[in-house]
Order: sequence, then structure tokens, then C-alpha cells
Amino acid sequence: MKKLILFFLAGIAFSCNNEAKTSTEAMKDTAAVTAEATPAVMNYPYSIEHPDNWEMGNTSNTLAALNSLKAWEEGKVDESVKYFADSVQLKFDGFEKKLSNDSLKIFFTGARNSYKNVKIKMGDWESVVSKDKKEEWVTVWYRQSWETQKGKKDSADVINDIQMKDGKIIELNEYTRKLH
Repeated sequence: MKKLILFFLAGIAFSCNNEAKTSTEAMKDTAAVTAEATPAVMNYPYSIEHPDNWEMGNTSNTLAALNSLKAWEEGKVDESVKYFADSVQLKFDGFEKKLSNDSLKIFFTGARNSYKNVKIKMGDWESVVSKDKKEEWVTVWYRQSWETQKGKKDSADVINDIQMKDGKIIELNEYTRKLH
């Protein structure tokens, strides 16, 4: 009988020890989740006015930017410019100008008419909004291939940084790297 009581006491002692260990492990897991949720303070080698200022943006901005680009690719300039605001800041390599939507249409028509065909292979996109909600941007990365009206074929990797306001494009910055 004494052996039976000793056996039960040992079982109770072991089960109590397991519960304590389980509770401790649960506390460690909770601490790990809390640590992951709390952003680490980074010591960046450069400083800027608003570090880590961006959050995921509105997907409708991405849709507008991509629809405009797709329409331009297909030669539908009228459809492409409908996604732009009444006044647009353009910044390309060696070109920077603020244009009205009507002037933008003329600019895009001239540029698009210099090509026989254009093909875009999309790489990625990202929509962001500043934490104070004052700025919204969409960035798209893609490879653009084209053939000029004279039959010359070429291609480039392109990044477009597109500033949005009220669902319309107000600024377009384009960065290209010609491929050889």
C-alpha cells in the first residue's frame, strides 16, 4: 500500500512539474510574439527626416496605376490619361515638367506613336501611404520591350514611382536601365 501511495505522489509531482514547464514555455512564446510585434529601434548609417514612415497603401491606387500603364502599352492614350489628375508632374531622365492633362495626352500620344509595338513584362508593384496619410505612392517594376516605327528593337528595365491623390496620378517619376 505504501508503494502505491508513493507511486501516486510521484505521478502528482511529475505532473505539477510539467504544468510549470508548460506555463513557462507559454510565457516565453507570449514574450516572443510581443517582441516580434514591437518594432526594433534601428541605428541606420544615414538619417532622414521621417525614417520608417510608410505603411501598406490602397490597392485601388495600384489598380489605377496599372490600368493606366496597360492602356499606354496597348496604344490607348485616351484611356491611359483618364487615370491622371488635371495637373501632373512628370520626371524622366533629362526631362522634368508639369503638364495639364490635355498636354499630357499630347505628350503621351507623341511618345507612343514613335513605337510600332510595346510589350511590358511586369515584375512587381507596391502601394504605400505615409503614416500621417499625407502621401500615397505606387511603385511598379517592369521590363519594357519595344520596336520603333523604323524597325529597331530594344528593351529596358523600368521603375515608375507614381504619386497618387484622391485616386488620381499627380506625379510620375520614371527610372530606366537600358538592356544590351
